[in-house]
Amino acid sequence: MANSPSKPEQYRALGLSTFAFTLCFAVWTIFSIIGIRISEDLGLSDTQLGLLMATPILTGSISRLFLGIWTDRYGGRWVFGILMLTTAACVYLLTFATTYLMLLVGALGVGLAGGAFIVGVAYTAAWFEPERQGTALGIFGAGNVGAAVTNFGAPFLLVAFGWQSTAQIYATVLAIMGVVFILLAREDPLAAERAGTRAKSFMEQMEPLRELRVWRFALYYFFVFGAFVALALWLPHFLIGVYGLDIKTAGIIAALYTIPASLFRVLGGWMSDHFGARRVMYWTFGASVVCTFLLSYPPTEYVVQGIDGDIRFTLEMSLPVFVALIFILGFFMSLGKAAVYKHIPVYYPMHVGAVGGVVGMIGGLGGFILPLAFGVLNDLTGIWQSNFMLMFVIVAAALVWMHYAIRSAERVEWAANEERTDLPELASPQLFYPLNRKKP
Repeated sequence: MANSPSKPEQYRALGLSTFAFTLCFAVWTIFSIIGIRISEDLGLSDTQLGLLMATPILTGSISRLFLGIWTDRYGGRWVFGILMLTTAACVYLLTFATTYLMLLVGALGVGLAGGAFIVGVAYTAAWFEPERQGTALGIFGAGNVGAAVTNFGAPFLLVAFGWQSTAQIYATVLAIMGVVFILLAREDPLAAERAGTRAKSFMEQMEPLRELRVWRFALYYFFVFGAFVALALWLPHFLIGVYGLDIKTAGIIAALYTIPASLFRVLGGWMSDHFGARRVMYWTFGASVVCTFLLSYPPTEYVVQGIDGDIRFTLEMSLPVFVALIFILGFFMSLGKAAVYKHIPVYYPMHVGAVGGVVGMIGGLGGFILPLAFGVLNDLTGIWQSNFMLMFVIVAAALVWMHYAIRSAERVEWAANEERTDLPELASPQLFYPLNRKKP
């Protein structure tokens, strides 16, 4: 960048945006806890509960597209601050809802908190050099730990004060952070460049979306982020239904999934900078295929017709094994979330908001579609593990498409005797291709 900011300025921007995003993510997933109490009060089915949990994710996903464009145009300081203040007002108004329909409408406003992700990505990326953007965005993305904050803390607030007061506390904290961000954050280094250039039209900003690669990245994010959000919302309900836990214990165990699925995103960003995002994606999808396959196996009783009579035995996953598997799944999904967003500022440095907004929107839609699908599958099949069966199908499809695309790109490169890798490996391209391959 032309005028490189100092390290204190970079760390200031990164710290503020990460903390703000953590609070926004905590608000975005609030229905994972208060939704259970609301379901008990209103007698909701699993499908209705799934829709209530998923509705904020819909708003947060769709809003990312427009918020990304506005951040490219106006900068992250004001967009981020105003977004938090608006969301806080919506969360507070939610507490006046008395019917299921009113709750769904209120949940749409709560979902604006999810749009904070793309605002923070564009704002944070503008402060860092390309070779450090992966690590910086990995640290920022660790704000997903806000889901763990809700899973761990909200049950205690819920039991002590009720769901309305819990929502009001969340609204107050978010509003305070919105004011603090506007006062303390500074305009990003690209602000002067934006002011000195003609504002691009909507269609010009959307130009990169013609590339199929962008939509492939979106499918990756549909799993590593969308499925993460969906499972973070669904796990407390799943644990209560399958293992008979109380809401506090279920929230704590769910945090054992959301914490690694958030904090290790920092490691994923560092690994993407040093070992290549492509390799990290292979690790993510490979491990996720194994974990979701094992988690999708329901308790099953077998009867073998033996010589002296039937032999019966049961296969059933114990709670400790389940916790271990979701911890591993969360760990690798966190690596994948960082690896996907390593692509965007490298390929589209002047379209981070637009391209990142679309990828984030599609990924966030996974957080909307999947909880609803989990509830429908529960009601239709009567099998709790059906949610993991669906996740297995999605990650297997993403792995196959990624491998096919990479192999296709390799064939083109070797035929042309040149390096045109589908994903720049930056610090370590020698892991896959010669550094200076030229046409003869």
